[in-house]
Amino acid sequence: MSKVKTAFFCSNCGYESAKWTGKCPACGTWNSFVEEVIHKELNKENGWRELADVKRETKIIALHDISNVAQERILTTDEELNRVLGGGIVRGSIVLVAGEPGIGKSTLFLQTGLLMKNTRVLYVSGEESEQQIKMRADRLNITHPEFYLLTETSTQVIFQEIKKVRPGLVIIDSIQTLQSNYIDSSPGSISQIRESASELQRFAKESNIPVFIIGHITKDGTVAGPKILEHMVDTVLQFEGDRHYTYRILRTLKNRFGSASELGIYEMTADGMRGVNNPSELLITQKEDQLSGISIAATMEGIRPLLIEVQALVTQSVYGTPQRTVSGFDLRRLQLLLAVLEKRGGFHFGVKDVFLNIAGGIKVEDPSIDLAVLSALLSSFEDVPLPNHICFAGEVGLSGEIRAVNRIEQRIIEAEKLGFEKIVVSKYNLGGGRKGRSKLNIREFGIEVIEMSRVDELYQYLF
Repeated sequence: MSKVKTAFFCSNCGYESAKWTGKCPACGTWNSFVEEVIHKELNKENGWRELADVKRETKIIALHDISNVAQERILTTDEELNRVLGGGIVRGSIVLVAGEPGIGKSTLFLQTGLLMKNTRVLYVSGEESEQQIKMRADRLNITHPEFYLLTETSTQVIFQEIKKVRPGLVIIDSIQTLQSNYIDSSPGSISQIRESASELQRFAKESNIPVFIIGHITKDGTVAGPKILEHMVDTVLQFEGDRHYTYRILRTLKNRFGSASELGIYEMTADGMRGVNNPSELLITQKEDQLSGISIAATMEGIRPLLIEVQALVTQSVYGTPQRTVSGFDLRRLQLLLAVLEKRGGFHFGVKDVFLNIAGGIKVEDPSIDLAVLSALLSSFEDVPLPNHICFAGEVGLSGEIRAVNRIEQRIIEAEKLGFEKIVVSKYNLGGGRKGRSKLNIREFGIEVIEMSRVDELYQYLF
């Protein structure tokens, strides 16, 4: 019998070492090495090679000899998925989708596969039985004559079945359940995830068949497995959302074929996931009375404009240290904006408790939301509601200036579309104060564009 071989792998980056070390030499993480059993004496047979349309030859080629060929994409019936993928599914691409358990990953891609009527789809599940998947498909009430199921965890068996079915799309649920015969460690281990993903990557590139991989996440929100898993795939999507809300967000973290900052919004219904065409109406609370501490921000997610509601509450602190609590916003960014108001505006937030919330449960990283956050803070501080039908788009600097933001025309058009009458922007967005910048024609919009340069001008205008 052959001797059992073991190796040590870094649980953070997947670095392999012959012995245990306290600090990973690749990523610098301490106490991250775990021992796993490996066994690589089997001959790897790539049974999918005959599925390739063109046999690839390994040779050196000059860059100028390569012809420019547009990436052929497969359009799905899901416009939100097409958007986050950069315009559709690229043939031969491998896409990793990660999210919390129960968020709806399997439902979304089962629904996507069932709706692709012109494509033969193979759905591979290592977590559920055929009966469970059939029950979910019955709830979706969608039929597809060429949608095939396979409940298997061995990669070699999966490739043999792929060779028989010859699908146009493969969905793997999930990568943590797959097991390669070339590695003796248990499914879900670092070496198994890396080897299984490597085999799927070679299959996708050589057969030109797109592969969707559903993955798990850890308790801190990162993709489970080695970091190299995210480097091996072409696209990484994060499926997130609050269980207390009916909608989910599909966010692009990496995309070799399009923008890496796209966003798709779905609504969870009894019939599956429904794409939301106008998310701004969902993210803005419908209210009858004017309330203080509420403002509307015109933000961007990728190339998609969104109007979101910012809620702030400023109260007198009853403890020695004032509280700073945020939801959907960066806490350090809030502390920075409070310091700007304290220094440049003379507002004493140092003795106030400040609570900030982005309505709808989404997380925003666009710096253009700064102006709306300041307006909501000042509104709650003065306990005076902001005027109706006004929104904000601007970044705030440490000196109190209102800085220009990108894609201002799209933000203005989105605000006008939703019925807003005024939008406050930086005057530098309109061409003022910057040499050589083309001036924006505000007369062509049906909304009043108000230009400002400093935070004190904003306070004088609003209050």
